[in-house]
Amino acid sequence: MFGFLKKSPKSEVEGSQAASEAMPAAVEAATTTARPSWGERLKAGLSRTRQQFGGGLASLFGRRKIDEDLLEELESTLLMADCGVEATQHLIDELRKRWKRDRLETADQLQEALAESLTDILLPLEQPLEVSGHSPFIIMIAGVNGSGKTTSIGKLAKHFQAQGKSVLLAAGDTFRAAAREQLQTWGERNGVTVIAQDSGDSAAVIFDAVNAAKARGIDIVLADTAGRLPTQLHLMEEIAKVKRVIGKADAGAPHEVLLVLDANIGQNALAQVKAFDASIGVTGLVLTKLDGTAKGGVVAAIARQSPKPLRFIGVGEGIDDLQPFRTREFVDAVFARSPGTGADTPAE
Repeated sequence: MFGFLKKSPKSEVEGSQAASEAMPAAVEAATTTARPSWGERLKAGLSRTRQQFGGGLASLFGRRKIDEDLLEELESTLLMADCGVEATQHLIDELRKRWKRDRLETADQLQEALAESLTDILLPLEQPLEVSGHSPFIIMIAGVNGSGKTTSIGKLAKHFQAQGKSVLLAAGDTFRAAAREQLQTWGERNGVTVIAQDSGDSAAVIFDAVNAAKARGIDIVLADTAGRLPTQLHLMEEIAKVKRVIGKADAGAPHEVLLVLDANIGQNALAQVKAFDASIGVTGLVLTKLDGTAKGGVVAAIARQSPKPLRFIGVGEGIDDLQPFRTREFVDAVFARSPGTGADTPAE
């Protein structure tokens, strides 16, 4: 019945010379030299968003008078930062209420009120991934091509290893040889086994990986899948099949279905969340490349329209530049505030 799951003689790779030669820039950027703290890297990584969302508001908040004209300009600024219509309207409505109820008089007070309202919107997304409920804990990773999916898997492997977990990688993107080689390189870098095949069925590779993890007492399985667009219906059906096969390898699995999103695509991220959720039941999000976009406001749009837990965010190519999402940390970085104080730092 499961003949298609026959293991390839080349199905297991533990790092090779070819993989080493294919070392991606992201891995090369991961060094052991001293680096700025995550908070400092987050603030630096969100600089473009801050210029649009936070710094872009400075000219508005520099006007000392609060009036309807200022609120209208603020609304346009939030939309330009890709907060989306629904989140923007909610934020403006909340600011208008605060302005009148609390008798806000200065633009600084209005900015602080905006930061507080944004925090309230984002807090429900802050749900750290808990992996202690199953062994092995199987995480299926999906996303469109170019979203940073394979690179995120390498960084997640490092994250879980730092927690003392053993990790196994499944190279389920069987359509792109480069993806398999990249994952093998991450496996070599992290010192973890990669289950792969030179060709064949994605479901078969992941099925083998789950069984290998069981046999070896591995804590975490990170299963890559081929990138696909939500409009490619046959490929969306295929990834649904992959999920079903994982369930046959381990009842109840996958225990987490992570969708990797590229922050640069802004509002298109919402369509991806909805489409992948309908196909495979997304349980968490990874938002990458926040350091390369001024559209970080999409986090607010996700919170209002597709409120899936935002497990991790990425702001760089280093191996530790993917970290759990923390709402107040994110808002402080957007507004360049001192962490946890709500106080503004000097303008950059």
